[in-house]
Amino acid sequence: MYQVFGFFKGMSFPLASIAVYNSVVFGVFSNTQRFLSWQHCREPGASPSRTLSDLLLASMLAGVVSVGLGAPVDLIKIRLQMQTQPFQEGNLSLKSRAVALGEQPAYQGPVHCITTIVRTEGLAGLYRGASAMLLRDVPGYCLYFIPYVLLSEWITPEACAAPSPCAVWLAGGMAGAISWGTATPMDVVKSRLQADGVYLNKYKGVLDCIAQSYQKEGLKVFFRGITVNAVRGFPMSAAMFLGYELSLQAIRGDHVVTGP
Repeated sequence: MYQVFGFFKGMSFPLASIAVYNSVVFGVFSNTQRFLSWQHCREPGASPSRTLSDLLLASMLAGVVSVGLGAPVDLIKIRLQMQTQPFQEGNLSLKSRAVALGEQPAYQGPVHCITTIVRTEGLAGLYRGASAMLLRDVPGYCLYFIPYVLLSEWITPEACAAPSPCAVWLAGGMAGAISWGTATPMDVVKSRLQADGVYLNKYKGVLDCIAQSYQKEGLKVFFRGITVNAVRGFPMSAAMFLGYELSLQAIRGDHVVTGP
């Protein structure tokens, strides 16, 4: 049974914050692109228009906001997941702090992990790997929201005012697979930077992490897990977009699914 729970190690903190994180990201995207759309209609009674540049800017802003909220969450998750295997001092070239730890876990839980990082590295320590996450999430959300909007509009018949739940589910799933698949290389770099510092410091920054990873493991290391990311991205994003759209429908009292 303990082995089964090992698959979910470090997930308590992300699960506790995922609702706030997604609601803020989706809200930033929706309100930004809606605001930009209305700026194009200056005449009274004119309908708002949505351009690709509006979607791009709204997606980029959502990506920036996601880093501000998600970097600490991802860091805590990665640090706790690093403790799934006993630490062996002989396998690594360690600093004195790591030697003192021996085989004991560095963190006893999410709260202890946060307090330890803040105490040893300051508040900036919670944003370790944020630059790599920014390089992942800004283009990642562009390839998340834009394909969703374009695919949902393409799937929806012209006679329909808004996409059906089936169209939302399918477009959201495809957008998730595209986004997570293309984000894999920078996700690898981000995860390595965030894992760095538990027992030792190996990387000086994003470029150093990329260089060391390439020298030791070759180009294929940046595509490790791409299939899993793309496969998991489909159902996860399909459910997320569908839940988001149906929630808006329920809140607004609409009878059709509305676009984000």
